This record gives sequence, structure tokens and C-alpha cells, in this order.
Amino acid sequence: MDTKTLIVIPTYDEKDNVRPMAKAVLDVVPEANILFADDNSPDGSGKLEDEIAAEDSRVFVIHREKKEGLGRAYIAGFKWGLERGYDLICEMDCDFSHDPKALPSLLKAAETNDLVIGSRYCGGIRVMNWPMSRLLLSTGAGVYVRMITGMPIMDPTGGFKCFHRQVLESIDLDKIRSNGYSFQIEMNHTAWTNGFRIVEVPIIFEDRRAGYSKMKLNIATEAIWMVLKLWFRNGLRRWPKVRNRK
Repeated sequence: MDTKTLIVIPTYDEKDNVRPMAKAVLDVVPEANILFADDNSPDGSGKLEDEIAAEDSRVFVIHREKKEGLGRAYIAGFKWGLERGYDLICEMDCDFSHDPKALPSLLKAAETNDLVIGSRYCGGIRVMNWPMSRLLLSTGAGVYVRMITGMPIMDPTGGFKCFHRQVLESIDLDKIRSNGYSFQIEMNHTAWTNGFRIVEVPIIFEDRRAGYSKMKLNIATEAIWMVLKLWFRNGLRRWPKVRNRK
């Protein structure tokens, strides 16, 4: 039986990127489907995505009423995919900081793992065109997460990932309220404490080609508190509640 694969791509003011992104993704994984989750972009990204979907039956779009953050957009996409029976559900940004050419590597690793993370820091630092301040913030966040929670992931805040549906089904998605960095940390930590097999695949991360960054200071602040919350949620344990699943 063929594996049904969905690539969830949130958008907000990504008009310059959506068409080249759709082409780049489908060029490397033509058997996959794309779901754009647009947060009512003022620049008309959602309308352009509808045009692309009308041209290609592998592309779908959901329109959300307002901008509520990356986490909410991903949750909406995950629910959409689960309801339609997809086996693998991937997430990635629309700004080409996540290279679509890495998708086959993530999907290959998903054959023997439950959650695959495209890692910027596994086996070295693979980040291009970032200021030193942002690189230190990102790598420092990883050290902080590992120190507090014990979760052995080098890039816990990375947003280029592939989930098996059973991982998402095991999580009460309605209770995931975090956004940004903290959303990625919470999803990883929940999968880890539930005993799923997680692997990191090295990727090259390049800062966005077009548009503007949506990174805000409150996103980093939220992540600091989320890590402590997850540690307490896990009973102050620094190991999973459940052994790795076979």
C-alpha cells in the first residue's frame, strides 16, 4: 500500500514564495500533497494559493480567519491531514529556509522512525546568513532544553519535520496552545515522553529569500517558560514516561 504524504506549509504574507515553493516541493516529492494554511494574508497569498490549487490537484488550501501564530496554523493542518487519512504529515516553512530538496531524506528516515527532525545542529552547525545574535539564541535554546528536560535532541526548536500519524494521534492537539519555538519544543517533548522513536537528519538552513521574518521577542520568552512547564508536566523526570515503541 502506498504511503500517503502531506506537506503542511503555513503562510502569512508569503506571496513571493508560494508558487516557487509549491513547484520545488512537488518536483522532489511528486507523489505528495501540499496543504497551505493561510492566516488571511494581507498580501493576497491565500488567493494565489487557491489559483495554484485549481491548477494542480495535489495542492490544497485552508483559510484561517486571522493570524494566530505558527502553532495554531500547524495544528489546523495536522487535523486536516489526519481527517483525510494521511500516513505521514510533514511541516516546513514557506520562505525557503527549509530546502525542499531535503524532503526525500526526511521521508526515508520516516520509514524506520516515528518523528524525523530536519536538524540544523546535528553533527555541526549548518546555518547560513544568520546574524550571530540569532544563532546564539537558537543554539542556546537547544542547550537549555536539553539541560532542563533531558530530551536528547540537538535542534528542539527546528520546524522542518515529518510525523507518523500515530504520533499526532497520541497527542491531544486541542491542548497544544504554544506557538513559535515553544510549539516545536512542546510537540517534540510530548512525542519523546510518549516513547516514540525520534531521529535527527542533518539539513542546511538558509535565511529566507523573500518577505520578512515574523520572529518576535515574546516567542523566545514563551519558550523559556514552556520548557519549565514541560519538565513539571513530566513529573520532573529527565527521561520519557514510556519506553521507545517498537
